[in-house]
Amino acid sequence: MTGSDTTTIHAHGLEKHFGETHALQGVDFDVPEGKILAVLGPNGAGKTTAVRILTTLIRADAGEAMVAGFDVRHHPAEVRARIGLTGQFAALDELLTGRENLEMIARLYHMPAATARERANELLARFELEEAANRTVKTYSGGMRRRLDLAGSLIADPPVLFFDEPTTGLDPRGRLDMWQLISELVAGGTTLLLTTQYLEEADRLADEIAVLDHGKVIALGTANELKARVGGERLVITMVHREQLETASQVLSRLAGDPQLDAPARQVSVPVAGGDGVLTRAVRELDSAGVAVDDAGVRRPTLDDVFLVLTGQHPDAEIQAEADETARQREEVRA
Repeated sequence: MTGSDTTTIHAHGLEKHFGETHALQGVDFDVPEGKILAVLGPNGAGKTTAVRILTTLIRADAGEAMVAGFDVRHHPAEVRARIGLTGQFAALDELLTGRENLEMIARLYHMPAATARERANELLARFELEEAANRTVKTYSGGMRRRLDLAGSLIADPPVLFFDEPTTGLDPRGRLDMWQLISELVAGGTTLLLTTQYLEEADRLADEIAVLDHGKVIALGTANELKARVGGERLVITMVHREQLETASQVLSRLAGDPQLDAPARQVSVPVAGGDGVLTRAVRELDSAGVAVDDAGVRRPTLDDVFLVLTGQHPDAEIQAEADETARQREEVRA
């Protein structure tokens, strides 16, 4: 893809190596002004590396990156003046209060003291942090820290935002509130690049979705375009016992198309046409084969299907793997 007058974020041929690891291998995408691009992919796919390059935190080894009309390599200060960034981990001073954190960020943007206080008050109210405004951040819960960090990225009301998994750590209500905020920002003309592990988030918010895997964009399009790549209706069978997945796969392959296995969810799915008849036959054949079925149905493809087909991994398994690794590291520290 090539840049244009209306392109606010432009990446072409981005490459980045960390020793022998090729984090990015020629990444291309554009984000038009006032639109949202959601970037999906397994851990290690290169999502955060791409964000760090576009926000001037690291340099690409090759390729071109433009943000708000400025080259990120040659004009990093101009880029930083026009963007807001929320990373995976909150960038806050735990010894300061929530209000002091926001006022400090505002002052770093050279706002007068009175303007900084006013802007901090606006954002504390917007993120429902007024009651905790004068408490030190070290007393905040994870969700409160996340909301304060997001507030900090909006201090200067930037025209371009980069959110790296912004709703991680938020409860369901907080996630819905964040989706509403993002929709309001984009409706007002803000351009947003969003990385996320939540496919529902991408499906609901994004104008276009880029799927990264092993440092490459392996798919790019709207949610409906990506779902169309998976096919039409799919027969989805959920097993009682995970060890019967292979048997179920063999049975379904005789009735419909090539089966797709999702071991963490204990599911096998196949593309079908004329779902009702196939569903009845499938349940009968599985019963004859001694397969215990927990649930069966015919549905249209989702972004979960797209993710599974394109990357070979289920998004829930990816999130669980990350949680397991965090738990393992904590146990090592305790030991």
